[in-house]
Amino acid sequence: MGRLTQCGGSTGRFGENVLNDKEARMSDHISPTQFRESEGVDDWRVLGDGANAYFQTGSFAAGARLVEAISELPGIDEQRPDVDVRHDGVTVRLLKISEDYAGMTRGIVEIARRISAAARKLGFSADPSAVQSVLVIPGATDRPGVMPFWRAVLGYEPRRDSPAEDLVDPRGRAVPFWFEQMREPRADGGGAIHIAVWVPYEQAEARVAAALAAGGRMVRDKFAPSWWTLADPAGNEADIATTKGRD
Repeated sequence: MGRLTQCGGSTGRFGENVLNDKEARMSDHISPTQFRESEGVDDWRVLGDGANAYFQTGSFAAGARLVEAISELPGIDEQRPDVDVRHDGVTVRLLKISEDYAGMTRGIVEIARRISAAARKLGFSADPSAVQSVLVIPGATDRPGVMPFWRAVLGYEPRRDSPAEDLVDPRGRAVPFWFEQMREPRADGGGAIHIAVWVPYEQAEARVAAALAAGGRMVRDKFAPSWWTLADPAGNEADIATTKGRD
């Protein structure tokens, strides 16, 4: 189910120099747990789309000041954060995606610390409970057969590290799609689309409990705490997902 990946790939045909370059890149890669345990990242939560933080600014103008401060940080161009400005706060997302990796890095840890420091300097506090991300998961027995349709209707592009499985908004604005390979079609012959809602790990069980109290039912919990699959009274499914247990 849509995920941050660890580094893969091969040395290719370019020899030792490429191997050394790759080893250098891999030495920068860290797991979600390593990010979580790093000092100075209490404002941040690793979700399915990277490390996220929400800073309460109280106004659009104040949020713009935070964005300006972020833009002036050393190393910001290399990390290329996604920034969302609203009337009451700013959400920042940090994620490295390459041809063979999607996940956290030591560089992301450092820039996350700098962004938090810039927010504190302006008097803005973080609210980790306010971050989440959503993933749409179409299922198909013929994944390559259905992906071109969705790419066409959405105007999306394949994700660099997993082009055979994921389609993403080229501008990073909209919900990503991960295509699940099904062993067999649903008994009713219908499609099999559900969503995953990524939440901070400490909120997951409360979110599950709220869904059950609101009329949902547990479909499976054997993958918890990585994810719980729930269904509404009509049978539509949703995963409550975290990065716990995904290292």
